[in-house]
Amino acid sequence: MTDHHSASFNEDLDGDTLHEECGVFGILGHKDAATLTALGLHALQHRGQEAAGIVTFDGRQFYTEKRMGLVGDHYTDPATLAKLPGFIGMGHTRYSTTGEVALRNVQPLFAELEVGGIAIAHNGNLTNGLTLRRQLIADGAICQSTSDTEVVLHLIARSKQVGSGERFIDAIGQIEGGYSMLAITRTKLMAARDPHGIRPLVMGDLDGKPIFCSETCALDIIGAKFVRDVENGEVIICEIQPDGSISIESRKAEKPRPERLCLFEYVYFARPDSVVGGRNVYVARKNMGINLAREKPVEADVVVPVPDGGTPAAIGYAQESGIPFELGIIRNHYVGRTFIEPTQQIRAFGVKLKHSANRAMIEGKRVVLVDDSIVRGTTSVKIVQMIRDAGAREVHIRVASPMIYHPDFYGIDTPEADKLLANQHEDLASMCAYIGADSLEFLSIDGLYRAVGGEARNAESPQFTDHYFTGDYPTRLLDKEATSNVRKLAVLASNG
Repeated sequence: MTDHHSASFNEDLDGDTLHEECGVFGILGHKDAATLTALGLHALQHRGQEAAGIVTFDGRQFYTEKRMGLVGDHYTDPATLAKLPGFIGMGHTRYSTTGEVALRNVQPLFAELEVGGIAIAHNGNLTNGLTLRRQLIADGAICQSTSDTEVVLHLIARSKQVGSGERFIDAIGQIEGGYSMLAITRTKLMAARDPHGIRPLVMGDLDGKPIFCSETCALDIIGAKFVRDVENGEVIICEIQPDGSISIESRKAEKPRPERLCLFEYVYFARPDSVVGGRNVYVARKNMGINLAREKPVEADVVVPVPDGGTPAAIGYAQESGIPFELGIIRNHYVGRTFIEPTQQIRAFGVKLKHSANRAMIEGKRVVLVDDSIVRGTTSVKIVQMIRDAGAREVHIRVASPMIYHPDFYGIDTPEADKLLANQHEDLASMCAYIGADSLEFLSIDGLYRAVGGEARNAESPQFTDHYFTGDYPTRLLDKEATSNVRKLAVLASNG
């Protein structure tokens, strides 16, 4: 398959959805560390499907296995797991938002430092990563990847603090953005969450052995107990002591900031059976549908989810409105990011490779299509046409989140602002006409807040990170500002 065809085909399938870059899992002091890590990554597969990696330590040396593709394609093989002996394990499943898709960028990243070997992995994005990287390279650093995670390794290596734990804390204090970060050494498993708690991170326990992972579903798959969320701005250092016991030390940021968990964890990213920020994700999504039905009712015969993301909200919409819920669209779960080398004829099938209309539930009916979000709108155009081709009398779209106006810089792969549907049209009527629906409505920002937290949005002190809807970014965007300044200087220079 050529890169040109692959990119075009994947854009047809995935270009109109949001992607998060990764999930992380780490465990300390368990004889089956690699197997448990692989299982944890399998539960976190929805957070990234491009690549996965695992690092372990057995008391003598570190072992690393990295693979492009899905966790289940590689880490269910006993031969692969046999290459990962040890009682400390850490893994990462990736969708890239910084750095190209290449094996050298697959995490965890490992390095031998003055304080010994250390591996690191993170979920999120550093908004000053590029700025720090340029400074490090100017000072003589040699970078082996294009991932912002490598910056943290360099900061640890250059820290003047004593010991790997203190150096890790020192490095965390120099980075900005949204992140949940794990690191392992010969005796430690360390976890850190950004000061606003934008990206999720939880602590678990399995037979007295500490675990950190992106979502509670990774604890469930191995039968581990949920302990608590890692707090915003917290660093936790777990260490195996000489007597075999495990110590756990917690450090908080000197200037704690209000927690602002990313709202898109509830709208789209987290698995429905996970508990994020103390809230069941499925319940939150169902509440979104309930509020959507209250805010944007319509006379119709059937409520149909756009699978799989729209299903919980569609159930809530149907229950609140009294309109029957039906699976009017069937999703093909076996179309991966690499399918077959597509001819133009196959590419023209577009969304039908992933979704098929269930004509018996649609024909002759007024259909309410419920989706979790709309990004570019290109998929919505195809789905609406597919529903009309199946004989629907009317097609009404209800979206269980507000319009997306702004790009993300904290680990969500979003298009530039001018590529977003909400910015390409002057009003809702124009957007509706472009999509080809009879009506189009979105959940309000207050309706979303009430679905997740029970209260309307506090404009002075928002309870969540919601910049993609509001433009209210919780941190400085140093890399964006630096890039903009470079572009401005280039334009000025070219204008003489």
